[in-house]
Amino acid sequence: MKISFVVPAYNEQALLPRSLRAIRDEIERVGLKLGEQAEIIVVNNASTDNTRAVAEAVEGVRVVDEPRKGLVQARWCGFEHSTGELIANIDADTVVPRGWLTEVLRQFERGQTLVALSGPYVYYGVPAKVNMVVAAYYRVAWLAYMFNHYVLNVGAMLQGGNFIVKRAAMLKLGNPDHRFSFYGEDTDMANRLSKVGRVKFTFRLPAESSGRRLVGEGVFTIGLRYTMNFFWATFRKRPFTEEWQDIREA
Repeated sequence: MKISFVVPAYNEQALLPRSLRAIRDEIERVGLKLGEQAEIIVVNNASTDNTRAVAEAVEGVRVVDEPRKGLVQARWCGFEHSTGELIANIDADTVVPRGWLTEVLRQFERGQTLVALSGPYVYYGVPAKVNMVVAAYYRVAWLAYMFNHYVLNVGAMLQGGNFIVKRAAMLKLGNPDHRFSFYGEDTDMANRLSKVGRVKFTFRLPAESSGRRLVGEGVFTIGLRYTMNFFWATFRKRPFTEEWQDIREA
């Protein structure tokens, strides 16, 4: 099956090249032919730096423009320009590790009812103890998801910037909910997709991500903010936090 990588990018000239190289390396390792069995689409999301030029410099990458600033808007724009049966949503500061794509293809080949797959982040640029806290947070979040899903029969869990969805499932969702532009957008997507098919979060699909937001705003502040938005998106169908700070220092 063909896979499309959609990479939203707002002023990401510094970290985007590493992300794109990692994607290309994974495509080559699996043996897919770029342009036929896989594609990489960078969504230039109202950038004011050299993001577009940086992306165009990477062979095999296609750049499209989305002037409306926001993750939801950028991801939907990328989806509309994609052609793959699977859509991999990867953030511009995310680095997919060796074996990531192999695990994705294995999971979707084995799970016929699977419509979305996601895994956790391991952050680079932060002390090791920060990742220990993050790992504990993910496990608590996973337990909360299990309770919500199997006891309350609501909700699902995706990590924004490290998730893959089936095109057929996306088409069933219709237009995105534009109330979500940043915080809560992955939870909203997970909740909507769970009504179409199976949404799976697995610790076997980690990806690396920049720890710049954790450094810039604080680990516990970010943890609390994501927790509140997870529950708001699940039970109130809207984000708890409607504004966000763009942090671009690597």
